[in-house]
Amino acid sequence: MTLDQLRIGRKSHIISVNGKGALRDRLLDMGLTPGTEVMVRRMAPFGDPIEILLRGYELTLRLEDAKNIEVERVKL
Repeated sequence: MTLDQLRIGRKSHIISVNGKGALRDRLLDMGLTPGTEVMVRRMAPFGDPIEILLRGYELTLRLEDAKNIEVERVKL
């Protein structure tokens, strides 16, 4: 599953960061690296952007960028 599909309050780990060139480099530079735990904190009223918590800080991402980040499926 991808980060944009993770529900509010759920935690997961990043499996891989897709995309090419500058987009992928920017996501990796922001700390979105494989193995990192992420949690979706909240969403904007219309669902875009989303705010995530990782490595002790909050990061806001567009849904289009979040679709490039594969995370582990959350077990209920």
